[in-house]
Amino acid sequence: MNARHVIPVLLAAGGGTRWNGEGHKLLAPLGSRSVVEHALRAAVGSGLGPVIVVTGAIEIPTPDDLIEQVVTVENPRWREGQSTSLAVAVGHATQLGGDAIVVGLGDQPGITSAAWSAVGASPSALAVATYGDRRGHPVLIAREHWGDLPGSGDLGARDLLRRFDHAVQAIPCDGSPADIDTTEDLTPWQN
Repeated sequence: MNARHVIPVLLAAGGGTRWNGEGHKLLAPLGSRSVVEHALRAAVGSGLGPVIVVTGAIEIPTPDDLIEQVVTVENPRWREGQSTSLAVAVGHATQLGGDAIVVGLGDQPGITSAAWSAVGASPSALAVATYGDRRGHPVLIAREHWGDLPGSGDLGARDLLRRFDHAVQAIPCDGSPADIDTTEDLTPWQN
């Protein structure tokens, strides 16, 4: 049996409307890199293959050393919510012959490459990283569930995981599922 083709996806299209600092939250400095670069490097470091980065509100720069491992796809409907970014990702993954996507968020710098790898290696049709008793990202969604994703609104995979809870494999992961929405969220990461 052939291994399934799992494609990592980093959602980075939103406007970051709760951000109360300068610029966009994804480009906020965190050490020597931006918030989104930490997330991108973790996805690339998973070894799953080239990462689809879905952009929208802003351009996400790809570091020179990652150019060959990143495919940027723009979501012109990003203002309509996360569901439209997932649809863009699924559309591109379909073109690439993907069997499953592993989805993470650009504002989560504490997700590790190991978490991406572990979730991507799941044989299940649906899998989710867990941090203690909390579900987080990344999330694996196999092709047979792509049509079950929300068609509109600011909904991601959470509703899908609830509807098919009996089929979801929980993958215990190290790291942090915390996201950066405000400057206050970023402060603990900078210390």
